[in-house]
Formats: sequence, structure tokens, C-alpha cells
Amino acid sequence: MASPNSTDSLDLYAKVEDLLENGEAIATLYDYYYTTLAQLSFETLLDIGCGSGAYLVTLQQHFPQIKAKGIDLSPVMATRARAKGVDAEAVDLCEVDGKFDVMTAVFDMMNYLPDEALNSFFACIRSHLNEGGYFMFDVNTLYGFENVAVGAYIVEDAHRFVAIDSDFEEGCYRADFTLFEKEDTCYRRTLQTIEQFYHTTEDLLKASGMQLVADEPLSLYGFEEADKRFIVLQKV
Repeated sequence: MASPNSTDSLDLYAKVEDLLENGEAIATLYDYYYTTLAQLSFETLLDIGCGSGAYLVTLQQHFPQIKAKGIDLSPVMATRARAKGVDAEAVDLCEVDGKFDVMTAVFDMMNYLPDEALNSFFACIRSHLNEGGYFMFDVNTLYGFENVAVGAYIVEDAHRFVAIDSDFEEGCYRADFTLFEKEDTCYRRTLQTIEQFYHTTEDLLKASGMQLVADEPLSLYGFEEADKRFIVLQKV
């Protein structure tokens, strides 16, 4: 499952994830997943791109009876998730053992895949999803990329600060990260780039080989236009 984002760039993002999070927006997004999951009968769930495990922690609070697992390409993220008591592994989706009733990809994960990776990604989804199972995810809208994600800013705490300069051109969002981490009286600098890609529902559905169950516009940041779409597919 090809991705232009290296493990190093994903590990850097892991180091600053807490500085970048919008807790209210994330909680709103999680609620869409939980409301949809509450309407289903399922016993197993795999979260793809689980990050530091925040979604899985609250998921287990809502659905304590299910068996949930998370995977992430970043070893740093997987380690942080396990520290929260989450069953998490740093492994590619195609190499996961077993099948699941539900699979999720929360908060931009699908946007990290370029067009040329979609077919192979969805092939792995179908191979690890039980018959009749569901795959649910969210993607950024064109409005979200052009009006919410782009810009230049700095965030910091007592031990680190990160400068982010991002732009969106020809369907590709590129964010250049410069992280400074305090070490004694000096700062260590790390530079990485993360890319995301705009996908229409039609393109995703075509690549998926699955049935569309839901496609809902979401506004997580209070704008009049939707900055995300929440999509549910079913393997039939």
C-alpha cells in the first residue's frame, strides 16, 4: 500500500499531534462514528491509522463488548496507543492477520493516500473485511483543503515549537513541518513534509468495489460549507 509520506514524517507528526489537535472538532467527528456504529451489530473492529489511540480509547468506553484493534505505520504512534491500553501495532494494513466486522479510518487518514494507491488499499480492505462488513471513514472536502487547512502558523509549549507552512495545489495538500525540540540549553531542529490528497466520493466508491451506504457532509469548524464528508461503505 504505497504512500508518499515516510515513517519519519509520520513520526514527526506524532511528536506534535497534541499541539495541533482541536478537541471540540475531534469530539464532534468521533460522535458521527459512534452514532453510526450504535446502529450496527458487530463484534470486531480494526482502526486504520489509529494514531495515539484516542479514538480507540473512547470507542471501548462506548462499546466495551467488542474486540478492537488499531494499526498505524508510525511506530511512535503505535507505542503511544499501547501505553493507553489499546491493542495497537505498527503494521501495514495488507499484512494484518484476521478479518473484521467493521473497519474505520478516522480524521484524514484516507487523504494520505494518492490516487494511484486507492485500488490496492481497497483490495486490502476487502480482504480483511467480513462479508456484509462496513468500512467507514472521513475525507476532507475541497472547501476544507482550500479554506481550512492551508496557511502558515506556529504552535508551541515549554519544550518545543513547530512551524507549519502549507498550501494546496492541483489536488495535493503539502505541509512543511519544522520542529524545534529543547535539549538542555539548545534546540534540535527536524524538518519533514506531509502530503494529503483530495478525493471525490465518486472516485473512492469506484476504487472501493463496495456499496455506498452513507455520504454525509460535516462542518467541524463552524463554517457554512462542509469541510469533511463522512462515508460508509459495505462489502456485499
